[in-house]
Amino acid sequence: MGKENCSTVTEFVLVGLTDALELRVLLFLVLLLIYGVTFLANLGMIALIQVSSRLHTPMYFFLSHLSFVDFYYSTIIVPKMLYNILNEDKAISFLGCMVQFYLFCTCVVTEVFLLAVMAYDRFLAICNPLLYMVSMSPKLRIMLVSGCYLCATVCSLTHLSLALEIPSYRSNVINHFFCDLPPLLSLACSDVTMNELLLYIVATSNEVITIVIILTSYLFIVITILRMHSAEGRRKAFSTCASHLTAIVVFHGTVLFTYCRPGSGNSVDTDKVASVFYTVVIPMLNPLIYSLRNKDVKEALRKAMASKMFSWRIFP
Repeated sequence: MGKENCSTVTEFVLVGLTDALELRVLLFLVLLLIYGVTFLANLGMIALIQVSSRLHTPMYFFLSHLSFVDFYYSTIIVPKMLYNILNEDKAISFLGCMVQFYLFCTCVVTEVFLLAVMAYDRFLAICNPLLYMVSMSPKLRIMLVSGCYLCATVCSLTHLSLALEIPSYRSNVINHFFCDLPPLLSLACSDVTMNELLLYIVATSNEVITIVIILTSYLFIVITILRMHSAEGRRKAFSTCASHLTAIVVFHGTVLFTYCRPGSGNSVDTDKVASVFYTVVIPMLNPLIYSLRNKDVKEALRKAMASKMFSWRIFP
């Protein structure tokens, strides 16, 4: 592309998922339903963990942060996405685009590390149950969660600072439904090899580190479970870990597919579908996975609802 076609931009235009009117209406309704479930399920999970004393354990402390991250980054993406589906004006300011990317990147990287922390938590709970509450002290919990947020902030600021140095773009039309880094870099006039290389290295490094932690934790967990004499104990341990493993496979699978393969920007439509999955669907699935497969959560929810109904009868 010739240099004469390059210019600085003050706003970008988000193409979205489709221009077909009939598909846009259906897509809006489906996404609105998913976001409504995401909103209620994640905030409901946070509230339930706060009010239920039986959920005041390290595992649910981490789960409340996972629900917060899922709610937050879904809210960063979906409302703007819904607005763009119904409106012809799909512009987003340059500053708004950079802020959206930074917040989204921070949330996704936080979740990557948070899932690894939750695997380590399950390792301590199952492999060393007698010392679990001592080992996973409140101070350690806060340090681990703070480390997740700190690592995510550093990664996001690194990518953002390099993106802000791009002087000009050959177009302001982003072939995506939100401001993600790969489609943004594809519009740059200057050499963005360093940006792309850093994105690949950071994303791959984060995935490798966290997946090693997760696999190591679950290797020891499986060994410990197989050594249990009680069939009921084995069943309960497997049930506790099943929900976490489901969330891990779904989330890491889509992140690996999107960011950890060279030349991922070549298949834009495929990347869009993968992006929909981890920005829209997964934030809805996580609280449902943990609640539907978890007896403690279901029991706490039952008691909370029973208590609320009782209070309504006393104070109509």
